[in-house]
Amino acid sequence: MSKKVLIANRGEISLRAIRACKELGLKTVCIYSEGDKELKSLRFSDESVCVGPADPTKSYLDAPTILSAADVTGSDAIYPGYGFLAEDHSFAEQCNLSGFKFIGPSSETIRQMGDKITAKSIVTKYGIDGVPGFDNELPDNEQEILKIADEIGYPLIVKATAGGGGRGMKIVRSSKELINSVQIAKQEALNGFGNDIVYFEKFIENPRHIEIQVVGDGKGNAIHLGTRDCSIQRRHQKLIEEAPARDVNKKKLDEVLKNCVNLCKDLNYEGVGTLEFLYEKECFYFLEMNTRIQVEHPVTEMVTGFDLVKAQLRIALGLPMTLNQSDINFRGHAIECRINAEDSVNFIPNPGKITRMHIPGGFGIRYDSHIYNGYEVPPYYDSMLAKIISLAGSRKSAIKRMLSALDEFFIEGIQTTHQFHQKMLKDEKFIKNQHTINYLENEFLKNA
Repeated sequence: MSKKVLIANRGEISLRAIRACKELGLKTVCIYSEGDKELKSLRFSDESVCVGPADPTKSYLDAPTILSAADVTGSDAIYPGYGFLAEDHSFAEQCNLSGFKFIGPSSETIRQMGDKITAKSIVTKYGIDGVPGFDNELPDNEQEILKIADEIGYPLIVKATAGGGGRGMKIVRSSKELINSVQIAKQEALNGFGNDIVYFEKFIENPRHIEIQVVGDGKGNAIHLGTRDCSIQRRHQKLIEEAPARDVNKKKLDEVLKNCVNLCKDLNYEGVGTLEFLYEKECFYFLEMNTRIQVEHPVTEMVTGFDLVKAQLRIALGLPMTLNQSDINFRGHAIECRINAEDSVNFIPNPGKITRMHIPGGFGIRYDSHIYNGYEVPPYYDSMLAKIISLAGSRKSAIKRMLSALDEFFIEGIQTTHQFHQKMLKDEKFIKNQHTINYLENEFLKNA
């Protein structure tokens, strides 16, 4: 059993990992950049190490320096969280070759499932359908590209095989836009992920975004923890997440859940993972698999009572862990609102000093955050400040409970997306669960 875990991340997921380690009797080491000297997690970890300047490419993404920090502190394992190096298969391999346990799936699993083309070919063998399209690397010849697109039919979407978050992704509605869109997508993918390979899929016009949470012990045992609905998005970035996904065809869902579990069992999947789908007209279309903890994991924890981060640690560090589907009981409905340091109208980032704030509380409310009074929000990283999660017996009650929590919550000194969430949770289409992934940008913001 490892006794010291280096947390290779920042912000609220770093705090989340510290808490889980404390419950398991594990010592913690937090890394930080020169732009993150005031992080709350540094006060609660057993040790901390500066790994470089504020620029994340020279600190949180600097694998050799992070491995050196693990060595110097005598760490036994490395916890990657989400973002940064969490889905970098070469980093996972370097950890293990250097004698540190990478807390996550094997480097080979991360490599296979991190490439969207490879992942799609794998899941198809388990009866999991992908979005129709051209699943190979596109040729260099422009006429061949145009011919492939004509065979798929417009509209279509150009996607990067690596990465996500909307980068390297372009919607194309006619052949006139195609070649330029491919070139832009390839450049964005190269800049964002160091890989310019892109591919085509048929563009599904108005789907919902539904996720399935899985857990595997690396020994052929796996279970699912149900679904999440992450359809409130802006530029492919999730803003509100819910568990479970409501108004889904039960027969189709049961089949997809069974297939996802079988996939994980055969892969000897180790740790937590999420399979993402587009859902339209009662059909599930596989998008990708995230081989890490998700930002939105708290809604799943709230409706199952299953601690996903502790499960990651237990599985990776060889602690006793039994995975039985019959032990998972689903109760109620949970909603998560991501509070970002952005204005509520144009979503422009707004870093700066928090001069005053108050966090919500009460029955059925959870608050995950790393910020505090006087904290200076840096401009170098993701703008997420906090996650507010409500749990209630029904979706309607969870919405009401969240609105009450948002009424209590305030941050002064910087602009946040607080007011956006208040408006969305009062929106008639959202309340009726009639929204899709395009609703926020195509309807809600235009009518606001």
